Amino acid sequence: RTMERSGKFSDYLFAKMGPPTAPELPPKTTERSDAPVELTGYRRWLSDNLMLLVTLSGVLLGVVLGLSLRPLHLHGDSIMLISYPGELFMRVLKLMILPLVISSLIAGSASLNAKMNGKIALRTLVYFASTSFFNAALGIALVMLIHPGNPDLHNADDRSTDKRAVNLLDSLLDLGRNVFPDNLFQASIQQAHTVYLPKPSILHAFNETMNDTLATGVEAQRLAEDLAEEVVLVRDVQYRSGTNTLGIVFFCLVFGTFLGTIGQKGQVVVDFFAAIFEVIMKMVTCVMWLTPVGISSVIAGKILSVGDLGLVMAQLMWFIITVAIGVFIYQFVVMQAIYFVVVRRNPFKFYAGLIQAMLTAFATASTAAALPITFRCMNEKLRVDPRITRFVLPIGCNINMDGTALYIAVASIFIAQMSGMALGFGELLTVLLTSTAASMSSASVPSAALVLLLVVLTAIDAPVQDVTLLFAVDWFVDRIRTTNNMLGDCYTAAIVEELSRKELMALDAAYQDMPAGTPNGHSHGHLDGGLMEGQTELETSSKCAMTMTDSVVVDMSAVMNNVNLQQEHSNRRV
Repeated sequence: RTMERSGKFSDYLFAKMGPPTAPELPPKTTERSDAPVELTGYRRWLSDNLMLLVTLSGVLLGVVLGLSLRPLHLHGDSIMLISYPGELFMRVLKLMILPLVISSLIAGSASLNAKMNGKIALRTLVYFASTSFFNAALGIALVMLIHPGNPDLHNADDRSTDKRAVNLLDSLLDLGRNVFPDNLFQASIQQAHTVYLPKPSILHAFNETMNDTLATGVEAQRLAEDLAEEVVLVRDVQYRSGTNTLGIVFFCLVFGTFLGTIGQKGQVVVDFFAAIFEVIMKMVTCVMWLTPVGISSVIAGKILSVGDLGLVMAQLMWFIITVAIGVFIYQFVVMQAIYFVVVRRNPFKFYAGLIQAMLTAFATASTAAALPITFRCMNEKLRVDPRITRFVLPIGCNINMDGTALYIAVASIFIAQMSGMALGFGELLTVLLTSTAASMSSASVPSAALVLLLVVLTAIDAPVQDVTLLFAVDWFVDRIRTTNNMLGDCYTAAIVEELSRKELMALDAAYQDMPAGTPNGHSHGHLDGGLMEGQTELETSSKCAMTMTDSVVVDMSAVMNNVNLQQEHSNRRV
């Protein structure tokens, strides 16, 4: 019996390991003649970084063109024509955001089981909240140390007496309303938000009083003034134009998670969304060749549209420097240190692979607009697991706003310093918490932080009218903080991948024994939608070999346990 068991075990082991590999034979003459010539030296570097050079040339061309045309004082129509190609470029990028987010989230979450989706989501959200909190604290420390707020910048002519009723509670409640939309089709074109309107009964009472008393003009004016002082504003939830990406992200995560649990019946749906993702990425590759014209047009038009560039920079130079120092410290010190400690690899090599996406985010001032290029860099250049990138990046471009948290903290205290306010520990703690919460409810559109800044200023009772002073430089500071937001999403994906590596390997090993027709039973290459662009069959086969090795180890340990139990049972019988 013992011989039979050992024979079965060796048969099982050899069956799992597969047939012995044949010795490698030299390639045939025809294959050798058809093989492409491998580039070496600077030609290979140029081929690998051609798209990066194209993007960089667009940024430099836009800066040079904008600064050289400023002395000509062009007409508004001329500036509009210069900005027009960039406007079309932005529209094409934004056109691909919705199908990209939907396809990536559904295909990514369907490739993982529900428990794995929960773990990845928890790690992602905890990391997002931690980095946003740290950036807000860093911004407070820098603005208190540098003290850029100068009361002399106060210009009474620019101040408005209009006070918008904004508070943190409304912002958080709107966040919940957008996460749980009541109409999925409406969520693709509109967002819920809270507005304050006069109470209808007051206006109705005023009209009835005027009709009943037939008051004279002087009496009517006095009555209107008295009622204006007693106007009561009430909350009203309305819808404004704009894609509710948060609601779509939540629905796609839930839909994809349950799609992965229904087995063979859901396979055609998974393949459908995986094919959509591949098509969108090919479209992104084509659009990127328009980068020099599009990005240069965007930057040149923005530089030309600023009124007095020199005066604005001179007045708010220290504010810009404070934000830039905070972004620099976080990008080149904190972010790299976290990556090195967790992933144990060279962080600056990872950073260099994201330069193209960072330049696109800088030019467009939108994390969402740069999302297609970010996917391309993460999947093709840096080889981060697509199951993680498809999960983390769409969520990150809506929730993770590291640069926005830093900017809101700096800007709110800057306005308080400019108004001569003395902030104590309680006010600073309020700024820290509200900046973190407001940044996570930010929209991934340009200049959304200016609206959230009103929330923080209202919380510390600072003058909200002075926000208009920052309008002149927000076009530039917005681009600086957007790079922080985009890089934060990418580093989060890499760190979550490393923290989830054991679960991913166990998932790959478990799927080897499942039928190939189930959504969770794909090989790793099939989960990615086949071969990624630029990926060779050799690399795919090596990945499959790695997962097969993992599955053999798992099965061998299980078989060894069974064999030991059987031996103990037979010994007891003897």
